[in-house]
Amino acid sequence: MALKQIDHGTPEYLKTVNLRDNVLRRPIGLTFDHDELMAEKNDIHIACIDDGEVIGCCVLAKVDNGVVRLRQMAVPDNLHGRGIGASIINFAENIARDKGFKIMTMHARDTAIGFYEKFGYQIKGNQFKEVTLPHHVMEKSLS
Repeated sequence: MALKQIDHGTPEYLKTVNLRDNVLRRPIGLTFDHDELMAEKNDIHIACIDDGEVIGCCVLAKVDNGVVRLRQMAVPDNLHGRGIGASIINFAENIARDKGFKIMTMHARDTAIGFYEKFGYQIKGNQFKEVTLPHHVMEKSLS
């Protein structure tokens, strides 16, 4: 299993889009459109690859000079509990620190709150709906 930063538009990026679509979008009746994917052009894309297959991924999007947002974290359901998500979180936090970010924030699906709390993320504010599902803003200081 290897973690790496990948470039937008590459074959590996397209594999992460497929994974995100299968894990995060299709189960709730949504798909990506061209404009959404083009809006990610300047984001940081992270892939977890095992035997040439993308088995996990996330996107980091700059919010402002000190804040980065973790987005689109995806690991297939059949691979949960194997440490893939933990590895991705740690890798993403290290990249964010290296790029000078002080805070990592996210819009976490309520079903994933427990996972993120294990890594020190805290709920900020009230529940809201995004992509048809209940979410909370969560954040963590990277200092």
